[in-house]
Amino acid sequence: MKGAFIDLRPLRVVAYRRLWVGQVLSGFGGQLTFVAVMFQVWDQTSSPAWTGAVGLAQALPLIVLGLFAGTLVDRLERRRIYLVTTIGQLLVASVMASQLVFGRVPVGVLLVLIGVQACFGATAGPVARTVLPHLLTRDQLAAGIALNRIGFQGAMLLGPALGGLIIGAWGVGVCYLIDAVSFLAALYGVLGLPRMQIESTAKPGLRGVWDGLTFVASTPVIRGALITDLAATVLSMPISLFPVINAERFGNNPRTLGLFLTAIAVGGVIATVFSGTFTRLPRHGVVMLCGSGAWGIALVLFAFSPVPWLALVCLAVAGAADTLAVVSRSTIIQLYTPPELLGRVSAAEQIVGQAGPDLGNLRGGLVAQFTSPVTSLVSGALLCIAAVAGVAASTPGLRSRTSEGDGAEAGVAH
Repeated sequence: MKGAFIDLRPLRVVAYRRLWVGQVLSGFGGQLTFVAVMFQVWDQTSSPAWTGAVGLAQALPLIVLGLFAGTLVDRLERRRIYLVTTIGQLLVASVMASQLVFGRVPVGVLLVLIGVQACFGATAGPVARTVLPHLLTRDQLAAGIALNRIGFQGAMLLGPALGGLIIGAWGVGVCYLIDAVSFLAALYGVLGLPRMQIESTAKPGLRGVWDGLTFVASTPVIRGALITDLAATVLSMPISLFPVINAERFGNNPRTLGLFLTAIAVGGVIATVFSGTFTRLPRHGVVMLCGSGAWGIALVLFAFSPVPWLALVCLAVAGAADTLAVVSRSTIIQLYTPPELLGRVSAAEQIVGQAGPDLGNLRGGLVAQFTSPVTSLVSGALLCIAAVAGVAASTPGLRSRTSEGDGAEAGVAH
């Protein structure tokens, strides 16, 4: 039974522990801002298309800059890049917090600020993903990823619910202020990292990007992992639909809006607490495929839930399934990617893992605008299930056992 619980060994590494604490606190602030942005945009526009546009503002910088940022991470000293991007995000968060003094900005200005912060995130994300192999041994990678996941889910569990309370009591500006302060914790964590200079073989500009894309396209396991995640995010992300569902069923109460996101987090936290049941398994691809398929099934059930409590249970199941898929996907990326390519492959993973949901939220909002929230949810979830089944059938490597030799051949080191 002990082996079922999350593996805490990575927290014994001081630099990892310090970084993890900083990421958890800044993640909490980020969740407050997410709820504040969604509520502010909906409050000022009453349009699901505009709430979907929030996702577009976050996704475009990741798509346009992400792979170039990955090349930069593979060429330069990684700790310095991490410091610059964290400070940049802190400054943008501070500007957003200034609404507490000067009042709300127009929606267009808010989207621009979100886009600028996403530009820094386009580099911060890939460099953060390259840290674990520098800090942890190979057999601790999956555990470290699971710990990162439970930190994110814990912030998601508390952040949205508290965000709704804070918005109801003091307004969106206080959420933005807390987010800005939380970036100081992230900065503290990054300052504790060692120098992370690798022997670079990355070519500058488009040539380096092309090398990274070629590796992803020619490695079936990594390609299949990223396609599976795209199926679960671009096709079936439901979050942009939460405001309109909240308005239709729960009287547009901001506290209820927070509960939707909290329910997903509850399932994710439970799955991560017992992550030892799947991080120690040798078939990470099978776990990922099952998690992605279960995500789609849970969303179909959520769309047709007749009572609110059942809808929240379905979202919790979706959150648990998402955790299985995300942890397993990231483990596959770490195990099969050589260190000199990890920045670029991590950038591709970030585009899929972050821009994918943003584009999925845009898709969900637009489909709901012209049809209905239920139609948008169900059509996307069914497409997700079909796509996952297609990847499972066409990529036998994802169904195979991950052996010690696989990681060695991929050049993974610590």
